[in-house]
Amino acid sequence: MEIPIFTVDAFTSVPFKGNPAAVCLIENELQDELYQSIAAEMNLSETAFITRRNSMDFSSGARFGLRWFSPQTEVPLCGHATLASAAVLFHIKNNVNPVVVFETMSGELYVRQHGESLIMDFPLNKPKPQDQHEVIDLLRAAVGDLPIQDVCYSETTKKLMVRLADTCDRGKLVSLKPEAEALLRHETTGRIKSLIITLKGAQTGHDFYSRVFAPWVGVPEDPVTGSAHTVLAGYWSEKLGKKKMLAYQCSSRGGELKLEIRDMGRLDISGHAQIILQGTLKI
Repeated sequence: MEIPIFTVDAFTSVPFKGNPAAVCLIENELQDELYQSIAAEMNLSETAFITRRNSMDFSSGARFGLRWFSPQTEVPLCGHATLASAAVLFHIKNNVNPVVVFETMSGELYVRQHGESLIMDFPLNKPKPQDQHEVIDLLRAAVGDLPIQDVCYSETTKKLMVRLADTCDRGKLVSLKPEAEALLRHETTGRIKSLIITLKGAQTGHDFYSRVFAPWVGVPEDPVTGSAHTVLAGYWSEKLGKKKMLAYQCSSRGGELKLEIRDMGRLDISGHAQIILQGTLKI
């Protein structure tokens, strides 16, 4: 079996920044164990698998199946690998449709081209306040003695969001080095799959900053996380009184996301993608 495979840097306009994802074009469904083995072999935060629908090819079809796997498990929602998948369809397969639809575990996700950007139509996952005392050990393992302003939780995505106090600057967020083993040790319930640490942005530039840690799914730190911004957008829109926001994820690779909250609980996430590698996976 030969499978076309690509490596795509998502949420960046230059190579080797943003978040890399592997994208595989699948003619026929594979066994789940094989999907997982391929993702483990790629060893990126996510590997995406695009499957055809209604016997249409990847250039003319408008509807596709899409699944995402981390090195350890299948995930229900992944932004950067969705952006990467759309980039392969539009830029490599020259898909003729203005919009492609992905059928996923999180429902139908639409991606359209807008100039050099790709715009993803995602669900908005507004988090709810979380009692800090219930997760105090995890918070200490994540941010040490830094002051915390808010803690929220998204049941849908199983993401815990921690907002640092406004007295902290971006340098404090960047300098955090939580140990994966400590995070795993202080959260064993399965309730949390990802930890988001966020900070209000400067008066000029980005509206807010973030970093994302997900050792529970085999990703110590995710470079740029679209799914986390479905949570962050809902929180920061209310706090800032904005529907349109510019966000930056402060990993070592870094990445920028444009966000716009629309009606009916939907969110547009815009970004660039760079396809840096293409080849054939032989099994």
